[in-house]
Amino acid sequence: MRNTKPETRRRGTPDFQLLILTLLLVGFGVIMVFSSSSSVALLNKEYNFDSLYFVKRQSAFAVLGLFIMLVAMNIKMEKYKKLFVPLFFITILLLIIVLFTGSLNGAKSWIRLGGGINFQPTELAKVSIILYLSALIVKKGDRFRDLRTGYIPVTVIVGCVAGLIMLQPDLGSCFILVATSGLIIYAGGASVKHITASIVLLVLGASIVFGIGSLFGGDSGTTEGQAAAKQDYKIGRFQAFLNPMDQKQGVGYNLVQSLQAIGEGGLSGSGFGKGIIKLHYLPNSFNDFIFSVIGEEFGFIGTAIFLMLYLYFIWRGMIIALRCHDPFGTLVGTGIMGLIAIQAFINIGGVTQTIPITGVTLPFISFGGSSLLVMMFSMGIMLSISRENTKQAVQERTTGVAVRNEIPNRFQTRRTNRFR
Repeated sequence: MRNTKPETRRRGTPDFQLLILTLLLVGFGVIMVFSSSSSVALLNKEYNFDSLYFVKRQSAFAVLGLFIMLVAMNIKMEKYKKLFVPLFFITILLLIIVLFTGSLNGAKSWIRLGGGINFQPTELAKVSIILYLSALIVKKGDRFRDLRTGYIPVTVIVGCVAGLIMLQPDLGSCFILVATSGLIIYAGGASVKHITASIVLLVLGASIVFGIGSLFGGDSGTTEGQAAAKQDYKIGRFQAFLNPMDQKQGVGYNLVQSLQAIGEGGLSGSGFGKGIIKLHYLPNSFNDFIFSVIGEEFGFIGTAIFLMLYLYFIWRGMIIALRCHDPFGTLVGTGIMGLIAIQAFINIGGVTQTIPITGVTLPFISFGGSSLLVMMFSMGIMLSISRENTKQAVQERTTGVAVRNEIPNRFQTRRTNRFR
């Protein structure tokens, strides 16, 4: 008689398409960091005149991120249901600590770890809130649809985290966190009326917190004139979005250079490493504006291929989330892939004048250790979900019994065989 116990107990295999796509994006990101930063680093004493300064650091973060992804991939989803509480409270503590650190580029968003390495707690907050909300919604079940006992406590949590981020201030990351949380809450089955009302309240609350942060969040030595200048700069960013040419020597400079770089790329691009605008014309070319470098060096054709790869990557992740039989895994997977899609849209939208620039990284591509490590940790969670999916499929084949957990969210009626 055939023994099926080892097969049913064995964990499933990860989704190799998602794994390969992740590695491709990370590898392409390292290549583009080198292309966009080598000339800047070579001519700057701060970077030891080393053209490989940034790519070395990004490669180190990529290797560490790969290790974190493999570890996260081998953690069962049941353990994530228990780990979300300490992870969330550690994140809250870090978000409070960062408010008492020195400012960098006008914001208190970084904790200095020494050796030129900084950590941005906001990146960790994005994943922590996904795990926390998903676990809380599943735990509440049908009670989540109740305004007083279900919906309000969840939105209060989101509002508190968003408020801490606004105090830094970091408007772009705050919007990403709130939008991702809204996606999870909607997928969890919340009332559309409740969501609409909370959006209005969150916008009003965020505006108040942002205003307070603008007035009192600066350094103690900031004069009234400097504070007014900072406030004018924020207003100027919206004016630059509407008409960047009027501000091309001021706050609209970055956007004008970004659009020029993309325009110079034409159909086929100037070729890898041959971009001109990145040569001390476009600030942060290896970070916030790395998509502009891609546009100049690879042109419309290369950019279209890159975007199609990105879209397929997100689509593949959503399929994994929808295949999950565990409602917790479905919500977590939806939140992670939604986070990546929203952040990518905000980054690309900003540098192409689709939306105002907010200064967020392009996931997996831009230079930045905190962002890359957290994103690869997120993909480890996604691969763990895919392993649970294949394990469940093996159990159904060997036992002949289809196991379906009740999913208290909007995907309950939308999951069909075309996603399998």
